[in-house]
Amino acid sequence: MLGTIVNTLAIVFGGVMGLLFGHALPERMKKTVIQGIGLAVLLIGGSMAMQTKNPIIVIMSLVLGGVLGEWVNIELRLQHFGEWLERKFSKNGQESGFTKAFVATSLIYCVGAMAIMGSLESGLTGKHNILFAKSMLDGISALVFASSMGTGVLVSALPVFVYQGGITLAAGLLQGVFSSQVIAEMGATGGLLILGIGFNILEIKEIKVGNLLPAIFIAVPLTLFFTTLHLGM
Repeated sequence: MLGTIVNTLAIVFGGVMGLLFGHALPERMKKTVIQGIGLAVLLIGGSMAMQTKNPIIVIMSLVLGGVLGEWVNIELRLQHFGEWLERKFSKNGQESGFTKAFVATSLIYCVGAMAIMGSLESGLTGKHNILFAKSMLDGISALVFASSMGTGVLVSALPVFVYQGGITLAAGLLQGVFSSQVIAEMGATGGLLILGIGFNILEIKEIKVGNLLPAIFIAVPLTLFFTTLHLGM
């Protein structure tokens, strides 16, 4: 839970700083810092991807996961879910500034590969590198959002704590079930998705990371299959 706790505190701290000093920071400074974190995200994703013992599993997971994700169109459904939440929280079609800030930032912080993969990493391996990187990104974005959207940004830390903490605890229960090989291939597949997020942050190439999320879970049966047949493991 350490990664989730740090992430939650980063949002609160960044939000408070945004309310107090956000308007004083130039946009070029914010952009440069976010680009630096984007480079760090690439480093984390690359190091995770290199842990694979069988690249074929990662490739097959991404192909099958991409097909499934595009068929379901995960990113579009997440977008519709966000729009539905905004309508539910609105009053007569009008949202208060507090509600708009809370809903918008909660979705930004909770819905994404870093939230899911970081929580899985924390629960399965006890490492928190992804969530620590996410904490820095969320903290800076909270500063920016709070300076323009208000106190609703701070409250979005609560659903982050519940959502990511729940995934981490659930993954911890599976820690004794999944073998080290399964965890390694899940991590390697997720690492490539983290690389995709880094490319998106740096605006190098827009990658539909959300539609590739099933690849992380498809890596489980593929690893078990390859392990059983002793193929490349």
